Amino acid sequence: MTVHFIGAGPGAADLITVRGREQLARCGVCLYPGSLTPTDLLAHCPDDARLIDTADLTLDEIIDELARAHADGHDVARLCSGDPAVYSAVAEQMRRLDAAGVPYDVTPGVPAFAAAAAVLGRELTVPTVGQSVILTRAQARSTSMPDGETLATLGASRATLVLHLAVNRIEQAVSELLPNYGADCPAAVVAHATQPGEIVVRGTLGDIAPRLREAGITRSAVIIVGAVLAAEKFPDSFLYSVGRERAGREAG
Repeated sequence: MTVHFIGAGPGAADLITVRGREQLARCGVCLYPGSLTPTDLLAHCPDDARLIDTADLTLDEIIDELARAHADGHDVARLCSGDPAVYSAVAEQMRRLDAAGVPYDVTPGVPAFAAAAAVLGRELTVPTVGQSVILTRAQARSTSMPDGETLATLGASRATLVLHLAVNRIEQAVSELLPNYGADCPAAVVAHATQPGEIVVRGTLGDIAPRLREAGITRSAVIIVGAVLAAEKFPDSFLYSVGRERAGREAG
């Protein structure tokens, strides 16, 4: 049997992929990340499925549950908020499953930053304005950031910057980004994207911190900084340009 790591999406139950939903429907055991998982999403599990909330479990306890379900002959759904590729703690789970000889696969999901961009109605890669997106987080009580991945270093490129897990350290993040981006650089915060309690705060790097505090945002939020958030005067992409040669058209 197999452990299926499934991206649950950013919050709305209908933003799970079709593949992820079908896998849920086949699994006799489902481990899900507590209150971050909408009840409607768990409704796709079989009626007799064993549902396990991992919010208060340690990594070893989670692995024990996965290995036990596998040994009992069950396919297992391991739901991950957003997409498993980013800030999901999947790497250490895979490492332990490899050691235990338990097979697994991964189904991607809609990441939080993509949901936030959709809520803002903005593309994060705009021609001549911004063509790179940096996904990172702020240093807090969590695992230390690697050398060279400070916000000051990453911000030197002035690329579109997406900050996860940073709302409670917004002032520190702003102070590190200001020298590179400037106080007038557009910034936005999206909390609980695609969920009923969704909150959107728009501003600049100079005023986003007090605006965030005034909105009462304390968790489940993405901060986006970059000129693309307010870009209006930019050239059309070459992708659909009339001057671009296309297959099936005669040259000349």
